[in-house]
Amino acid sequence: MKNKFDLNLPKTKFPMKACLTENELIILKEWEKDNLYEKILNIKKNKKIFILHDGPPYANGDIHIGHAFNKILKDIIIKSKNMDGYYTYFIPGWDCHGLPIEQKVEEILKKQNKKISKKKFRIKCREYAFKQIEKQKKDFIRLGIFADWVNPYLTMNFQTEANIVRTLGKVIKNNYIYKGKKPVYWCTKCVSSLAEAEVNYVKEKTLTCYVMFNIINSNVFKKILNIEIKNYNISFLIWTTTPWTIPANRAIVVNSEIYYQLIKINKKIIIIAKNLVNIIMYKAKIIKWKILLEIKGKHFKNILIKNPINNKISSVITSDYVSETSGTGIVHMAPNHGLDDYKICHQNNIKCLENIIDKKGFFVNSVHPQLDKISIFSSTKIIIKILTKTNTLFLLENYVHNYPYCWRHKIQIIYISTSQWFISIDKKNLRKLAKKVIKKVNWIPNWGYKRMYLMLDKRPDWCISRQRTWGIPIPLFVNKKTQKIHVNSLKFIEKIACMIEKKGIQAWWDLNINKFLGEDAILYEKVTDVLDVWFDSGSTHDSIIKKIKKFKKNKIDVYLEGTDQYRGWFISSLIISTIINNDAPYKTVISHGFTVDENGKKMSKSLGNIIKPQSIVNTLGSDILRLWVSSTDYTNEIHISSNILNRITEIYRRIRNTVRFLLSNLDNFIPEKNLIKIEQMLILDKWIIHRTKVTQNKIIKYYKEYNIQNVVQEITQFCSIDLGSIYFDIIKDRQYTFKKFSIERLSCQMSLYMILESLVRWITPILSFTAHEIWNYIPGIRSKYVFTEEWYSKLFYLSSNSIMNNKYWDEIFLFKNKINKIIEYARNKKIIGSSLEANITVFVNTNIYKKLVILGSELRFLLLVSNISFYEERKMSTNKLIKSFKITKSKYFKCKRCWYFYKNIINNICDRCRLNTIGDGEKRLFI
Repeated sequence: MKNKFDLNLPKTKFPMKACLTENELIILKEWEKDNLYEKILNIKKNKKIFILHDGPPYANGDIHIGHAFNKILKDIIIKSKNMDGYYTYFIPGWDCHGLPIEQKVEEILKKQNKKISKKKFRIKCREYAFKQIEKQKKDFIRLGIFADWVNPYLTMNFQTEANIVRTLGKVIKNNYIYKGKKPVYWCTKCVSSLAEAEVNYVKEKTLTCYVMFNIINSNVFKKILNIEIKNYNISFLIWTTTPWTIPANRAIVVNSEIYYQLIKINKKIIIIAKNLVNIIMYKAKIIKWKILLEIKGKHFKNILIKNPINNKISSVITSDYVSETSGTGIVHMAPNHGLDDYKICHQNNIKCLENIIDKKGFFVNSVHPQLDKISIFSSTKIIIKILTKTNTLFLLENYVHNYPYCWRHKIQIIYISTSQWFISIDKKNLRKLAKKVIKKVNWIPNWGYKRMYLMLDKRPDWCISRQRTWGIPIPLFVNKKTQKIHVNSLKFIEKIACMIEKKGIQAWWDLNINKFLGEDAILYEKVTDVLDVWFDSGSTHDSIIKKIKKFKKNKIDVYLEGTDQYRGWFISSLIISTIINNDAPYKTVISHGFTVDENGKKMSKSLGNIIKPQSIVNTLGSDILRLWVSSTDYTNEIHISSNILNRITEIYRRIRNTVRFLLSNLDNFIPEKNLIKIEQMLILDKWIIHRTKVTQNKIIKYYKEYNIQNVVQEITQFCSIDLGSIYFDIIKDRQYTFKKFSIERLSCQMSLYMILESLVRWITPILSFTAHEIWNYIPGIRSKYVFTEEWYSKLFYLSSNSIMNNKYWDEIFLFKNKINKIIEYARNKKIIGSSLEANITVFVNTNIYKKLVILGSELRFLLLVSNISFYEERKMSTNKLIKSFKITKSKYFKCKRCWYFYKNIINNICDRCRLNTIGDGEKRLFI
C-alpha cells in the first residue's frame, strides 16, 4: 500500500531490538547443525596458514571472566585472519594433569570416606578432568568461539602423553637434563616442588632477627688482626628474614672489598659493615659505641664461627654477592633453603647436609630439643627464646617485603633441598641462545621482550620433577649406586611412549622392570617422579602442533595469554623449543592484563565485585561481552563493571541502528538487477565509498597489528560521523523523495549496499552473532555464511586528479560545519526551528567560493537548508572561510512531501516533488 505522498519510506524486517540472549542460542544450533567450522576450513584449505596456538587453561572449575576475555580475543584474531584469506585451524586445549585435580579428587574421596589405589586414583583424576573440560567447553562455545571442539588437545590424551614423553626424550638426547640435590620452591601443603609460575608474591610484615655468630677462637682472631682485646667475645652480626633457617647455617659470607668495623658495645664486640653501623645502632637505640678497628672483609676469610642454636661449627667465606645497602653487610648461608645460598656455598665447596625439616615443614628431631616436630611457620617465638637464652639475639625488627606464596593454597612457600630432575639453563649456552632467539620475536606490548630477557637472565635451572601421582611420568631407570640414567634411555623412551599411546600414563606404573630390563633390572630402579605440568604445556608446540601434518613445516604465528605467562607458558615453551629447535616456538607473543573492576581492584568474593561471564551472556548476550573485549586496551589492566557494560551496550546499539538504516533503505533493492555503473554514481556517493575504503584499509591494518581496540574505534567513528552525522542526513531527501528506480536513488542505494557489505565483514570477528543475523538480511545472492567470505573488494577511491577529489570534500564539509554552527546559533536565538526553515547568506573567501560554485543549486541539499546564497570576498584571507553571514526564517511555504520551503506550493507539494511523482524525475549530479 502506497503512503499519502508516494514516498520511498525505509522498510526492513531487521529488528531494532537484538534479543541476543535468545537469538544467539538459535544461531549456535544452526552453526552446529551445519558443521560451520568444518565448512570454513574446507573452503579455506588451500589458503595461507595462520596458527594461533591455544595456551591450555586448567581443567578445573568454571571459566571466569579472564578465561572469557582470553578466548574471545583469540577468536577475534582468528576470525580476522580468516576474513583476510587464511586457513585458520584453531585447536582448543586443556592442561589436565597436576595437583589441583589431585586435591579435588582427594576431597571427593574424603567425603565418601574412601581409600583407593594409585591406579584407581589416576582413573578418578582423568574422569574428573573430562567432566571439567565438558563444562568449560560448553561455556566457550556459548561465547561464539570457533574451534575444533570435537577434537581438542588434552594433555591427558594417550597420544599427547606419549608425545610429551618423546619431547622429553629430545631434551635428554641434547644432554640438558640432570639429577641433583639443590633448593627448590616447596609448598608444605602441596608436599611438592613448585614452578616459578606457580608462585605469587605477597607483600607482608614479618619479624626479622639480627643475630650474633660468635667467633670460636677469639685469641687466634685477635692475633690475625693484630689487636689486643681481653675477656671479650667477638661476633659477626647477621640479619635474617627467616629465623627458622639459622639451625641450617653452613657459613656466613662477607664481601672481601667492603670495609667492616669492630664495634665495642658494653661487653660485646660485634662486626658490622662500616656503612651500616649508624643505621643499626639507631635501630637498636644504642647511643654510645666504640670503633676498635676498621678492616676489609677479605681478612675474615676462613674464620670459624659457632651456630647460636645448635653450636655447630661453620666458617666465614667471601663473595661479591654481599652488599652494604641493607642488613649488616654479613649474610648467613643456609644452602638447603636458599638458591643464592646454595650457589655461593657450592662455589666454596660447601655441601648441603641433610634437611633440618621434613617435607611438611616440621623440624626433625636432631635440630634442637625445643624445636622437635615444630612447624617452621610457628617457630619464630621459640627461636627467639633460644637466641635470647644464649645471649646471641641483638635486635628484632618488623620488616615489610614480598614473600613467595603458593598460588593454590595461599600459604608461604620455602626453599628446601631435595633430589630433583633439572633442565640446565646454562649448558651449551642455552640461556645465551634463548636471549638471542627472542630478538626475532614480535612482542606485543613491546616491553615483553625486556621482561622475557630479564626472566631468562635470572632464571635458575628448571626443576621439572614433581612428587605427585597424577602426571606424566619421567620414564627413566637410574642406577641404584651411581644415580645415572640407563645408557639405553633414549631407546627405552620411544618404547615406553608407544606403550603410553595404547594405555596412557598408567603403562609406566604397570611396567615390570624385570621384564623390561632383564639382567639389568637388579642394578636399576624406576623413577617415580612426574613431570612439572609446565613441561606438559610448554612442549605442546612439539607434541601437538608439529604432529599436525598441515602444520609440520609452519612456525606458530601467535601465542596469546595473560601477563603472568611470561614466567609460565611463554618461557617454558621458549626453553623447550630452543633446546630442540634452536629457535623460539612463536613469531609473535601477545600478552594481556588481568581483569579488574572499574576502580582497578582485583576481583574477589570478599569485595563482592566478581562478574561472571555466564551472567553477562545470560542477561546481555555474548556479542556484548565480545564487544567489551574488543573495546578494551588489553595491554593494561582490563576494567569491567555494570557501568562499563552499559557503555558497551550503547556502542552496540549505535552499530545496530546504523545497520538497520542501511537495510531499511535497501528494501526492494536487488543487486543483480539494480547495481549501476560507477561512472553513473553521484559524486557524494562516490565520496562515501572512498571514505569506506579508507576506513576499511585502517581496519584491516589494525586487525593485522592485533590492535582490536582501534578497530572498534574506527567502526564506531565511521558509523557516528561519516554516516550518522554526514551522509545519512544528506541522502534522506534523495532516498525518500526521488523516483524509486531513478539513477540518483539507485546511486545512493548502491553506496548503501557497498557500505553494508563492508561493514558486516568488519564486525564479523567481533560481533559474530550479529554479523550472522545481518548477513541473512542483506539483499542479493550470497553464500550462506559471512564467515566463509573475505574483505569486501569492490570499494574504490575518488580520483586524486579529479577537481572533486577527497581534499575538495574535506573543505566542503569544513564549510558545512561552519554553516551548522550558524544554524545552531539561529535555533538558540529562536530565529528558526528546523534547518530547512533557514534562508542563509554568507560571504566567503575565494578558495571556498570556487568550490561552492561547482555544487551550485545542489549546495542546499548538502547543507539541509531551503536556500543558501554565497558571495565572494576577494580580499579575505584563506585562513578564514566565512567573513559574515545573515540567517533568516524562510517566508516561503513548506512542502508537505519533502519539507523544503518553496514560493510555489500547489496541493501541499512543490514543483520538485511533482516532478518526482508524476513527472520524469529530478536530476542531480553531485548531492
